[in-house]
Amino acid sequence: MKRTYNPHLLRRKRTHGFLQRNATTSGRRVNAARRLKQRRRLSI
Repeated sequence: MKRTYNPHLLRRKRTHGFLQRNATTSGRRVNAARRLKQRRRLSI
């Protein structure tokens, strides 16, 4: 049986990256919330 998590940097960036988050309204909201929490990394 295959494992569910097979890491790939490009796929990870394309789905969870900063530009991808900024592309949608809800994604921008996520970034804003993380900014308010003063997270070290907003997104990947």
